Amino acid sequence: MKVAILKYNAGNVQSVRYALQRLGIDPILTDNAEELKSADKVIFPGVGEAKSAMDYLKARQLDQLIKDLKQPTLGVCLGLQLMCKHSEERDTDCLGIFDVNVKKFESETLKVPHMGWNNIHDLKTPLYDGISNDDYVYYVHSYFAELCENTIAVTDYVNPYSASLHKDNFYAAQFHPEKSGDVGQKIIENFLTKI
Repeated sequence: MKVAILKYNAGNVQSVRYALQRLGIDPILTDNAEELKSADKVIFPGVGEAKSAMDYLKARQLDQLIKDLKQPTLGVCLGLQLMCKHSEERDTDCLGIFDVNVKKFESETLKVPHMGWNNIHDLKTPLYDGISNDDYVYYVHSYFAELCENTIAVTDYVNPYSASLHKDNFYAAQFHPEKSGDVGQKIIENFLTKI
């Protein structure tokens, strides 16, 4: 199986690569259009800031390429946010794959960013086969996608929000499956084998 990790100016690429290698997959890291289009699966990772990431994608025509992908594609963390319509982070228009907006957490009692372990529930699609309601995953984020018709997992922090999204061949997780222990490893394995 050929798995491509989208290369752009966002972090967490190495931890995604290691998670795949633990499952026997040696992924390619690329921003080459032909390599991305010919991959069996694509992972769109991300740690960083929405505006600069979108500027980078647009400058290299990767924004249109991502939207045109036909194979299963998994966005992670910032990857999920960039697949949404708009982010409040520096008032950024994003890819619009998911028709939902990304908002900033506002709380006087809870810490922002939301950092650490939290549970997921209301799980849908084979991405979550073998995962139990209220299993824990690892988060680091200050912005969240609102609940919508594409929500396939929910986490509660400040308010309920989309822990995970799905539409057509596109899947996304706000949490970091590559840093979420056995639960995250199972989610990545499901993406590789069941999606």
